[in-house]
Amino acid sequence: MGEGLRGLLRGQFLVSNDSLKNWKMILFILILAIVMIASSHSADKKVYKIAGLKNEAKELRSIFIDGRGRLMELKKESSIEIKMREKGLKTSEVPPQKIKVKPQI
Repeated sequence: MGEGLRGLLRGQFLVSNDSLKNWKMILFILILAIVMIASSHSADKKVYKIAGLKNEAKELRSIFIDGRGRLMELKKESSIEIKMREKGLKTSEVPPQKIKVKPQI
């Protein structure tokens, strides 16, 4: 037991006659570790991108809601009337009438 542990600590399993299978396993584990690290970095990038896109979506929604509110304010009859008075136009005293067109056969 003591000799096996001493050989392991000295690295004799890497230089012995049948060490090729050990090197293959070490290389395989190393490649798996590199793939795992790369995949982890890729997942982190995607998480950061998703968070950024969510913040951008919130900001655009806020801008949209603000613009919609200003549009609703501008579409009010009272605000249109005020703007027309500034330009010298006034509200008609005579209500509008519908024009009915009779179809010709």
